[in-house]
Amino acid sequence: MAQSNYDLIVIGEGISGLTCANHAARAGLKVATFESNLFGGLVININELEGYPEDRQTSGAEFASELVEANGGLNIDSVQEPVTSVNAAGSGFEVKTGGARYAARQVVAASGARLKKIGVPGEAEYEGRGVSQCADCDGPMFQNEEVAVVGGGDAALQEALVLAKYCGKVHVLNRGERLRARQHFVDLVSAEPKISIVHNTVLDAILGGKMVEKIRIHGTQDNQAREMPCAGVFVNIGLTPNSDFLPQEVKRDGHGGVVTGDAFETSVKGIWAAGAVRSGYSGLLKDAAAEARRAAEGAVARLKG
Repeated sequence: MAQSNYDLIVIGEGISGLTCANHAARAGLKVATFESNLFGGLVININELEGYPEDRQTSGAEFASELVEANGGLNIDSVQEPVTSVNAAGSGFEVKTGGARYAARQVVAASGARLKKIGVPGEAEYEGRGVSQCADCDGPMFQNEEVAVVGGGDAALQEALVLAKYCGKVHVLNRGERLRARQHFVDLVSAEPKISIVHNTVLDAILGGKMVEKIRIHGTQDNQAREMPCAGVFVNIGLTPNSDFLPQEVKRDGHGGVVTGDAFETSVKGIWAAGAVRSGYSGLLKDAAAEARRAAEGAVARLKG
């Protein structure tokens, strides 16, 4: 027997999950949200959100807290357990956690994504001792130090810009010949004298004693290996969608991103997806919120139609 029955279960309490739950509950659905970590997702580590909300400047933690507060009076059940599976059951779905089962007529996957690891020697060993994936959290620890950021996308350049506030020098190690980031971030980085872009370069190992002391890199064009002094390493090479708990029948792309139609419904009728778990997500918070609203509207229309 299921522990509780809901019209809609939203998996994830990041920006998309909280937004989706809010719209569904306001439309009169009985809603529960599930979260395996802290509410807010990856954005809670960002001190200054870029471009959203558009009316003011705020941090990720503040904005997520506002969404939680807005949901507080809507009788949304918040379950702090990781979802292990979602399976068809009768006319709806059974959502399992490690300790219970829950029934839902519809499900929205808003479970976001996790930061990829690069997998080089020293990465795991020096985590918390110089290896980090959050410049806003750990940047102040590297006052006037020399650090490296691995990656060439928006997130990597944003990390570099934050680190430049504290560090003496920030090396951005980019595997390719050109950065993949939006031009806005490229321009900001180019104007910051503390940041240097090292193209055609791959990180091979992170080295040190009690803390990180240097890195070993090599050039992709000349294949020459060399060592670089370095007190901190920040890896930002992309995200892995948190989609493992979904049924095999839910179509995914080659990276694990959930494939959806125009209304954000997956290949399994009644399961929807929004935000960073979804294939084709832009990476913009405003789009995560917009997708969440659309998914909620789809679920409401299905249940009330």
